[in-house]
Amino acid sequence: MALQVEPKTWICPSSKTQATIGKMALGLKVTDLEGNKLDFSKALIRNLCRLISNFTMLIGYIIAAFTEKKQALHDMIAGTLVLKK
Repeated sequence: MALQVEPKTWICPSSKTQATIGKMALGLKVTDLEGNKLDFSKALIRNLCRLISNFTMLIGYIIAAFTEKKQALHDMIAGTLVLKK
């Protein structure tokens, strides 16, 4: 399994658009729990925590379907939300 860590995924959620290209196409944005834009360090923490979601056989992503705020494991750890614009 190749581990791919892309700096653009750290920067995009903390950019003006608050989203990667894929999230922009779906009309989504990443925020903190109060709905504010992420700073670089918060976006970095979120993306590093995505590794945990990947290493749990993707269960970290699947649990988003069952949580109140629809947060994946890495979003709960980092204190972030993915919202519709």
